[in-house]
Amino acid sequence: MSEDPLWPRASDWLAASDPAARFAVLGVPLSRTSISPSGAHATPAAVRVALRRFACWHAGLGVELPPVHDLGDLDVAAYDGEQALTIDLSGIDADLLVVLGGDNSVTRPALRSRLPVATAGLLTLDAHHDVRGTHDGWTNGTPVRGLLEDGLPGRSVVQVGIGELTNSRAYADFCAEQGVRVIGVGRSRPTGEVVRRELDRLALTCADLHVDLDVDVVDRAFVPGCPGARPGGLLPADLLEAAVEAGRHQAVRTVDVVEVDATADPTGVTVDLAAMCLLSVAAGFAAR
Repeated sequence: MSEDPLWPRASDWLAASDPAARFAVLGVPLSRTSISPSGAHATPAAVRVALRRFACWHAGLGVELPPVHDLGDLDVAAYDGEQALTIDLSGIDADLLVVLGGDNSVTRPALRSRLPVATAGLLTLDAHHDVRGTHDGWTNGTPVRGLLEDGLPGRSVVQVGIGELTNSRAYADFCAEQGVRVIGVGRSRPTGEVVRRELDRLALTCADLHVDLDVDVVDRAFVPGCPGARPGGLLPADLLEAAVEAGRHQAVRTVDVVEVDATADPTGVTVDLAAMCLLSVAAGFAAR
């Protein structure tokens, strides 16, 4: 791959890690917590490689990527559901932290170790409610249920992009009973506007916000490396709009990018989308 000094690569941006930066990135390679076979533990490393294919200038926002502190990857690939709950990110000093999964089980420990649960807000971009029962233990299908049990108010949870045939009635009813605001995939466009509106609404009553970017919210045709994705989901551009808004909103303190299995992504297109989510959040942060 040729090098051009006037076209710096996003991989070099991440490599030039600055401990004083207010934007931070951490890999959390969980996959044993998945309810289906998954190689999501390989994804943080794959995203770092994929960054070589992207620039540091976001044309739509007209900004360069901000200084970044790369915190590397946690050694958690062997963790089960109970061990995953011990992950503690409270010591990370950053205005905005992006957590690269790994599967969706990281959402619960990331939020509750970074933010006071009782006053926090959660917005998910996800095809699933993630409120499954705990008959299989704590998994990538249970983070929202777990956070509700931890004391996160249901009225402080918004779910955008919920699929038409990706959840059961029992779990939809549970969300309704808890007061969770559910926005189905058919009402989730224009996604950037929807996400901005919902973040603004959450910020009226919540001190700090966490955004969960579950890449399986995207139509399966575009994300072969997302085992949970199904036809009828959002477009990649929709998810990237959401990522920009997550990075740009002053109340958002933590974002996770999850549910990509780099080992099941033969062309690398799904990993590329995860990398673009990271860069879009970063560009949004630069535009704050």
